[in-house]
Amino acid sequence: MSADAGAGHPASVLVIEDEQEIVRFLRAALTAVGYVVQVAGTGADGLREAATRPPDLVILDLGLPDLDGTEVTRRLREWSRVPIVVLSARGQERDKVEALDAGADDYLTKPFAVGELLARLRVAARHALHDHAAADAVVVVGELSIDRARHEVTLAGEPAHLTPTEFKLLAVLARNPGRVVTHDQLLREVWGPGYVRQHHVLRVHMGNLRHKIEPVPSRPRYVFSEPGVGYRLRDDFPD
Repeated sequence: MSADAGAGHPASVLVIEDEQEIVRFLRAALTAVGYVVQVAGTGADGLREAATRPPDLVILDLGLPDLDGTEVTRRLREWSRVPIVVLSARGQERDKVEALDAGADDYLTKPFAVGELLARLRVAARHALHDHAAADAVVVVGELSIDRARHEVTLAGEPAHLTPTEFKLLAVLARNPGRVVTHDQLLREVWGPGYVRQHHVLRVHMGNLRHKIEPVPSRPRYVFSEPGVGYRLRDDFPD
């Protein structure tokens, strides 16, 4: 499958990475599927490149020689909504949460499979398209339909009777299909800033939500957990 930014133009990816072996690998893998690749070896160069030649997607390492990748993400988010996929050797939950809270769209830990990276890039690109959709758009994932304007959810055509809190949870995830939403982000948006870190509250309500929208709650088809990080609404069902 080739990469396309729309109107027949190939999508561009800015790789902000200082390890030359990784850069060569990414350039070959991305070019092979049709991406145009831009490269920056430092955070400062990456910010400059993003400002002068805005890419369609960004792949960002956290361990850069000048700026931490999380700080690069924060600075990018001050003026750009470009999808950012973090690619890092840091695998701790804290690092993932910090990067996602700073505004990254996704996180992959090195070593990684190129197929998974390409899939995450496609999801990030779709997320960017969703950002431009109307706020009251109906989100359909498999047999699950979420109508944010009407506050209605159906599963296989049948109403799912959610509480207001359960609907708010699902609506936040539906605004970010395919993207990890951290525990603190969900708590902040659904309950307010005073509930940040109250992860037990989130677990209880998420468990109740799953029992209403998952055919088999113990084997989720729609809402996946990212242990220690957050939740993700699936968006990769076949058309």
